[in-house]
Amino acid sequence: MSKINYFIFAFVAIGIAFYFIRKMPKFDQGEIAPDFKAITLYGEQLSFSDFKGQYVLIDFWGSWCPPCRKENPELAKLYKKHYGRAYKDATEFQIVSISVETNKKAWVNAINKDGLIWKHHISSLQRFEDPIVEAYGVKEIPTKYLVGPNAEIISVNWTVDEIDEYLSKRVKL
Repeated sequence: MSKINYFIFAFVAIGIAFYFIRKMPKFDQGEIAPDFKAITLYGEQLSFSDFKGQYVLIDFWGSWCPPCRKENPELAKLYKKHYGRAYKDATEFQIVSISVETNKKAWVNAINKDGLIWKHHISSLQRFEDPIVEAYGVKEIPTKYLVGPNAEIISVNWTVDEIDEYLSKRVKL
């Protein structure tokens, strides 16, 4: 390989690596999830610190995102299976949906159509400029953080099946 081809290859490889690194969420497994405060779709005050002692899935999604919409029915099944269960190291399981939106009507319609029955739905309608989206470093959706009872991030972007398996192993018998 000539020096010019080598440099072109190296430049392209670095560019691709930078692209994927830039797309990665800000936090990783083992880090503490940042606290936030918001008003839910239903007008309730919500603080992430209120979930201490619980497993929480923070799901960043959008009504306009086909992969998100495809995954929503699976999240609804996960919620129905795990909500109300007692865990060995946590009191319960919750989902907090943070929607990357600009259109409230489309957001509400997607929640209803996709059967997202949990009550913690948040959106500032500012898409990726939303303060919570920025705090978590979300640059693409869907992005999911599974957070443990002490606010430690257990996983980033696990599949719904992986989350189900993790939670199922921790159910109190």
